[in-house]
Amino acid sequence: MYKIINVTGKWLWIWLIASNIHAQNRLDIDVSKIGAPIQSTMYGLFFEDINYGADGGLYAELVKNRSFEFPDRLMGWRIFGNVSVLEGSPFERNPHYVRLKYPGHPHKHTGLENEGFFGIGVKEKAAYRFSVWARVPDGQESKMRVELIKNDTQEETQVFTSKELVINSKEWKKYEVVLESPRTEAKAHLRIFLTSRETVDLEHVSLFPVDVWKGQENGLRRDLVEALAAIKPGVFRFPGGCIVEGTDLDTRYDWKKTVGPVENRPLNENRWHYTFPHRFFPDYFQTYGLGFYEFFRLSEDIDAEPLPVLSCGLACQFQNDDPSAHVPVLELAPYIQDALDLIEFANGDVSTKWGKLRADMGHPKPFNLKYLAIGNEQWGEEYPEHLAPFIKAIHGKYPNINIIGSSGPGSEGEQFDYLWKEMRQLKVDLVDEHFYRPESWFLAQGARYDQYDRKGPKVFAGEYACHGRGKKYNHFHASLLEAAFMTGLERNADVVYMATYAPLLAHIEGWQWRPDLIWFDNLRVMKSSSYWVQYLYGNNKGTNVLNLTMDGKPVTGAAGQNGLFASAAWDQNEKSVILKIVNTSDTPQRILFNFKGLKKKEKLTPLETITLNADRDAENTLDNSELIKPVTSAFKLQDGNILDADIEGNTFLVLKMLKE
Repeated sequence: MYKIINVTGKWLWIWLIASNIHAQNRLDIDVSKIGAPIQSTMYGLFFEDINYGADGGLYAELVKNRSFEFPDRLMGWRIFGNVSVLEGSPFERNPHYVRLKYPGHPHKHTGLENEGFFGIGVKEKAAYRFSVWARVPDGQESKMRVELIKNDTQEETQVFTSKELVINSKEWKKYEVVLESPRTEAKAHLRIFLTSRETVDLEHVSLFPVDVWKGQENGLRRDLVEALAAIKPGVFRFPGGCIVEGTDLDTRYDWKKTVGPVENRPLNENRWHYTFPHRFFPDYFQTYGLGFYEFFRLSEDIDAEPLPVLSCGLACQFQNDDPSAHVPVLELAPYIQDALDLIEFANGDVSTKWGKLRADMGHPKPFNLKYLAIGNEQWGEEYPEHLAPFIKAIHGKYPNINIIGSSGPGSEGEQFDYLWKEMRQLKVDLVDEHFYRPESWFLAQGARYDQYDRKGPKVFAGEYACHGRGKKYNHFHASLLEAAFMTGLERNADVVYMATYAPLLAHIEGWQWRPDLIWFDNLRVMKSSSYWVQYLYGNNKGTNVLNLTMDGKPVTGAAGQNGLFASAAWDQNEKSVILKIVNTSDTPQRILFNFKGLKKKEKLTPLETITLNADRDAENTLDNSELIKPVTSAFKLQDGNILDADIEGNTFLVLKMLKE
């Protein structure tokens, strides 16, 4: 028998005499019977452009309002000298551009200064690619200065890097120059001004780090993608969320506007810029620079199944009571065609219209789309009425596409039950459940899926997070209860096929919703305690469920189980047993693990133990980002099938053992 004790934060394993030990809680794990498969998609990511998650976040563009299409054409810019905004750029969907003219005196200047997203973060010795579409109307050569400046200082080093750019064509052309920063600045500005007298027109002014994820053009912020990839997500849901619906249909997320040349992707209103009066950002829009092609490419890069969400013709029902705000069922043909065209864009041969566009964008190989969600948090009779013709058309042409329907915004109740009934009748493949709920709810949900219909649609827990009252970011107790809840997902892998925490990203200065999985500023990334819960599940998933019981019952934290939650998995690839145990109580719990079903010559050999624990109210911050993180230890285990452990209070523990 073996005991785990906590000494100065390290787990030690001590050989004890089995006959003299009494365990308070006995868990039986049957390693002989391999249970339901755990889907590769079980643990994944959900992305929505909220909290400046796209522009100003994952999308690495550093210039705000780069094409001068915000309602206030110069929002985000400060101008000086002779600057005007005109129409007639080379890009139909972004018609505005700026004209810089000689200010009339050799000691005056004409130019622009961009504030970025809460400033422009640059790092010492890092390179930044400035690009612009430009022309000289009179056909002469003109010169400009491109600078990175610290705008809030009077010191002589206000300008800390600059380059000259020569514009030499009467026709619109793309020009580039690379700036290297000699120092780190969290809130730099970009400044551009004429250094000659010839008039210059500018459109799509852009600044990207050279060091983006995988060096991809129109790229993503590398440190954020690395954090996402480390979770090893099985599915990636995009682009939202409520932005899919739009406050009205005109502002719904239209995937066709997000593909093709980035310079010609139009601006869209972001509904989150005004939804929360306590965090109002009137300059929060979507450039569509991070579009469906980039989402598919990211899914491929991080080895996650892409799961796009499309509008079903219903605008956000929270904001629209009038039926006229929605598309009548008989007029859904364009929306249904959008769904069919998206499948062609993702999977079609290069000989097809949309498959060719994908190839022209740099990806001839199909993205192998398998899942498609229609609608977000819709409810009422109108939702199944709108969904039905989508299902008929999609399954009629693409029978292998798995369609995901919604159970509405609630986690239970009359509408929830009604929609589940309707989803069964419509024969959707998965039902998307959402629950942003308090700690008491998560603590009571250990057995949520134990009684679900095994023959009906599968479950996609598409948006969930434990909300601790009065907490700022992600305090540990809420994350611990998410870990406890997730043991129930894993134990019921024959019913639950997908789960994604939400929201994913939040800029520390631009947040509107909390908690969030990952927080960041212009230079740094903070992985919350909830992030580490997702990380531990994604990296220790297993391939099949193993039966684990306490007194013959599932370990769900129910009365008499001392606040314990647990699940067990078998990893066919590693030939290992993976146990996840969550002690939600404040006191240590003595557990006796009894491994049943080992053959005579079989034994369990330890691989590692991973511990995540902290004070209940502890939380990571950008200034103390590693206060809470997993600790991995090796341990020795002799032959036997019984393990005795003392697990500290408020602890999530992962145990891995090799079966030989």
